[in-house]
Amino acid sequence: MTLRPDAERLPPGTLSALQQAAWSHQRQHVAAHSAFYRTLWNGRPPPESLRDLPQLPLSDKSQLRASQAAHPPFGDYLAAPRESVNRLHRTSGTTGQAMNLALSAEDCAITAEVGGRCHRAAGLRPGDTVVHCLNYQMWMGGVTDHLTLEQTGATVVPFGVGGTELLIRTIREIGIDAISCTPSYPAVIERVLAERFPTLRPRDLGLRLGLFGGEPGLDDPKLRARLHETWGMEPRNANYGVSDVFSNFAAQCEHDTRLHFVGGDVLYPELVDPDTTAPLPIDAGREGELVLTHLRRDCQPLVRFRTGDIVAVDATEPCACGRTGMRFRVVGRSDDMVVVRGLNLFPTMVAAVVSGFTELSGDYRIVLDHPPPYDRLPLRVELAPGTVPSAELAGAVASAIKARLGATAHVELLPAGSLPLTEGKTRRVIRSHR
Repeated sequence: MTLRPDAERLPPGTLSALQQAAWSHQRQHVAAHSAFYRTLWNGRPPPESLRDLPQLPLSDKSQLRASQAAHPPFGDYLAAPRESVNRLHRTSGTTGQAMNLALSAEDCAITAEVGGRCHRAAGLRPGDTVVHCLNYQMWMGGVTDHLTLEQTGATVVPFGVGGTELLIRTIREIGIDAISCTPSYPAVIERVLAERFPTLRPRDLGLRLGLFGGEPGLDDPKLRARLHETWGMEPRNANYGVSDVFSNFAAQCEHDTRLHFVGGDVLYPELVDPDTTAPLPIDAGREGELVLTHLRRDCQPLVRFRTGDIVAVDATEPCACGRTGMRFRVVGRSDDMVVVRGLNLFPTMVAAVVSGFTELSGDYRIVLDHPPPYDRLPLRVELAPGTVPSAELAGAVASAIKARLGATAHVELLPAGSLPLTEGKTRRVIRSHR
């Protein structure tokens, strides 16, 4: 079954009717075939109207982990026959036990179509050649995002991770003009260029478009400006998703750096207070935890699933690009939040301060070596090449953290190149006490 080609541009009333029609079918599917939700709901049928979804309890990742442990490999929230599973993916496990993700053929097709909307919004077009540099080894970011890139009509080069020197040669030989990767990966390429191709600058590679995802950080104007200046590319936040739900359902467009929610016909969003779980209206200026419900999913449908992502809704009116979904920013993950003397701090907030110092490389780690509470932020920051460490610089960074974020920080300066650069997701908060 195909999706409406104009779904991301529908007026609110038309989209609401489409969502309600999809939920009428989906609620019956979940109630009939998901033992997990029948148990969670104590046998109570789900409400007929989406407006009444808050009557149902929330579900979360810990419950899914327990379900898969008790009913391997897919958990008792598998709501389709085993033979209908057309593809298996696995989550990276960066926030705990890796999860097995099951998709039917229709699940795969819808995933690709919605993801294609994101990459089109971000500017990928037929005639472009994009190299895809995320892990293909079972993870959603590999083959699934590859197929979403193909939905745009662009030529897609399935490179994966590893072999940065070969990647540089491939970009030059083929004439690749776009790259899909994490926002920290260009720094890896820069280092290899300096070591192996000293006569080449990043902008000599000819990349005009960067399609980034998998990590926070691209909301920082300084990082965007640096990528544009160093590479000559237009950096776009093109790949926001939640692996258990959809690999990609939000991206920016050429008019707005905020994420556009483009999956409204197959995915119903809610906001809740992350502490009390009380529902919050999706209005401009609101901030809360994003909760998602599948409106079209065969194999592992989720209802009122807590993503763990704290988002800020910036706008709900149509964008200049014509897309009508809410525009939002990801403030941070609830499990990456560090509370320092009552202040809620996220890595993206720290990154915005660190990136303001030309003496620093921009890379950092928050290393928590004991359980909370914390009276100061333990921060390790990496120096830029050629910078000499000094107590004055460490003090200036700590003062900026205090002035901008209100928290006291203990700043440790590390030599240039001492923090590992990865081609996959970079973890900024290290909880060594676990």
